[in-house]
Amino acid sequence: MSMAMRDAFGKKLESLGAVHPELVVLDADVSSSTKSIYFKQTYPDRFFNCGVAEGNMVGVAAGLASCGYHPVVNAFSIFLALKGTDQIRNDLCYNGLPVILAGAYGGLSDSFDGASHQSITDIAIMRSMPGMEVIVPGDSLQAEQALEYALTRSSPVYIRLNRNEMPELPAAGNFSSGKVIVCREGKDVTIAANGITATFANEAARALEQQGISAEVLSVPFVKPLDAAGLEKSVRRTGALVTVEEHTLCGGFAGAVCEAFMKNHVQCRFKAIGIEDTFTETGAYIPLLEKYGISSKNIEKQIITLLGKQPS
Repeated sequence: MSMAMRDAFGKKLESLGAVHPELVVLDADVSSSTKSIYFKQTYPDRFFNCGVAEGNMVGVAAGLASCGYHPVVNAFSIFLALKGTDQIRNDLCYNGLPVILAGAYGGLSDSFDGASHQSITDIAIMRSMPGMEVIVPGDSLQAEQALEYALTRSSPVYIRLNRNEMPELPAAGNFSSGKVIVCREGKDVTIAANGITATFANEAARALEQQGISAEVLSVPFVKPLDAAGLEKSVRRTGALVTVEEHTLCGGFAGAVCEAFMKNHVQCRFKAIGIEDTFTETGAYIPLLEKYGISSKNIEKQIITLLGKQPS
């Protein structure tokens, strides 16, 4: 098991403060949860607690960015995406300002606080913003790499972070290129996994191998810009695609993939796994994911059905 993504991100934020004097950090009075507290303790003069006022905090970040700073805005992803929407659109995106939005407790990872705190629509909102890049790291290393990448950009970047400790992915690659990362090679079906769902995709691929099905697993942290060419290359070889995301199927990762494939006339057998058109509920994280179909067992089941195989 790895370090929890929020801890890895917080510690990386602190370490990068030493080499990026333009880096300033803002938080919505939840720094002990987002782990921006590490930066606060080391650089108190470059840390701003804006209180529980996410929209105002984004506006403050826009002002700092216009003065030459590179702000990182930290808040729970659901409140950042919903309460900060106006300022994100009009202050950041319209003006193309270099502000990093770090959405903590993404997906269902704020599991015990229920639907009011679980962020299942943020990707759809953020990727619809002109000029906004959207990254959903799959593990703690990718979270660190996402922050490093975002600091090289001169425009807004949204990074969705998970609360819990998840396994490191068995993959290496040039993260900053934005390309899909191959976790496992295969020939019968492509599993394109967004965020932490790559862990379950890898587990499903191992189980499918025992049934004679060779699954290629791609970790796809970049939702926007999407590496459509990398996905197409795999799918043209396997002929089948399953997308997996910790987000509603309305407007999220699967939607981005389908848009790209339709434009490029890519044909394949297809299944999207994610949260259906429903609100989620309170519960322990992993069982909650399983209830909404985000599990290795369901990925395995859906692939067997998609390929017309009989389960062993």
